[in-house]
Amino acid sequence: MRLFSTLLISASVLVLAIAKPSYADNNLPDLGGASGGIVSPEQEYALGQEWLRLYRSRVPTSSDPLLNDYIDQLLRRLAMFSQLDDRRLSTVIVENPSMNAFAVPGGVLGVHTGLFLYAESEHQLSSVLAHELAHLSQRHFARGVQQRQANSMGLMAAQLASLVLMATAGSEAGIAALSASRAMALDNQLRFSRQNEQEADRVGLQTMIKAGMDPFEVPKMFERMLHATRFSRRPPEFLLTHPITEKRISDSRNRAQKHPKKQFLISTDFHLMRARIRLDNEESPQKAIQRFSGEIKGDTLSMDASYYGLALAQSRAGMTDNARKSLQRLLNKEPDKIAYLVAQAEIESTAKNYNKALSVLKKRLAESPNNHPLNVTYAETLMNAGQYQESEKILAYYSRQRPNDPYVWYLLAEVHGLAGDILGVHKARSEYFILNGIYDKAARQINYALKMVKGNYMQTALLEERLRQVQRMQEKTRL
Repeated sequence: MRLFSTLLISASVLVLAIAKPSYADNNLPDLGGASGGIVSPEQEYALGQEWLRLYRSRVPTSSDPLLNDYIDQLLRRLAMFSQLDDRRLSTVIVENPSMNAFAVPGGVLGVHTGLFLYAESEHQLSSVLAHELAHLSQRHFARGVQQRQANSMGLMAAQLASLVLMATAGSEAGIAALSASRAMALDNQLRFSRQNEQEADRVGLQTMIKAGMDPFEVPKMFERMLHATRFSRRPPEFLLTHPITEKRISDSRNRAQKHPKKQFLISTDFHLMRARIRLDNEESPQKAIQRFSGEIKGDTLSMDASYYGLALAQSRAGMTDNARKSLQRLLNKEPDKIAYLVAQAEIESTAKNYNKALSVLKKRLAESPNNHPLNVTYAETLMNAGQYQESEKILAYYSRQRPNDPYVWYLLAEVHGLAGDILGVHKARSEYFILNGIYDKAARQINYALKMVKGNYMQTALLEERLRQVQRMQEKTRL
């Protein structure tokens, strides 16, 4: 798994890119438009989506709706001010305590949860994400493709499949496949040049400034990264391909100093998400209670986040009365904050006060009907309360609004099963397995469904077409 992550992710290794640059003096190759050239934007996007499905099949990812929504919103904000032309983004959060972020051409951007443990502000986190977006917008991957024009889409797909095989520890088949597909000097392909890194630093800083972020947090984040290398024999994964030097820190500081210093608002949401990740990384809820209680009595980056983390930890430990008290302090300050209301609903659900939990969520949903964390938590609460049909309705509708969200399909399959809709179980599970790149299981679920719809021409036709699509996806992984 570590080999796969290092080779495929840390360096953002797919040798494609999305956007054309917004200025003409960067000597970038022309890959052609949608109808010509080495690769079209649509081909690139399709390959990125295929990569994402295969990646999910090998790496644990987070389904936390609050965390996913936060990252989605932050990346959209940065992308609006970046030089990307195609802003169709797919985000993935990897449950890994290492410091890492990645951008795969085709619009896939990801964050290791460990990055939150290193960053101390939203600005520092944004400096890494803006840097990754800059690698895409400046087409650093495209330059490599231009140098190796003999590479075809088929060869790229073969390299992708072989790298996925290597995710299995000791996979000789993967190593052999990688050799057969002519990986062509991986060390050179997977490492950005010093010039590309400098360009990504510069363009990323511009993105941050346009997005209203603090440029002085860029060198601070670099310093934290460099500091992290001093306590480990092996540098964090991100630094294997993005080496931090004193000169790089100095350059970023000099660029930041060209802009006036000013006060920036502190993002409470960042610190709340950081608290959720820190809670997940503790050995037990009891250990988390000790840590957050200690912060409240001593030093903390955010007192609100420490109380939030404490409330969540107490809820997980079954201490619902204490959890209510800890959370109430925050609700008194911001009674409509979604993260607090979701926590309140979760606390009440833990105490089996489902009507109270549903009431809290329903009231806020009336104001924000499309909010992802609220919808998911509401559906989960209905399911826990035994209101399966109502949960089914919400998730069935929501699966059409977010068809590429694996967790929505997972929940829908679960609630179909609880409601006794076996056909629905097979259909939802097949979509879940497709999005996670587990094509053999997806095909099996579709075949189960086909047996149940014999005599229904319309459903049979739709399922057979979906089965053919799955078989084509599976075939690509065998190249």
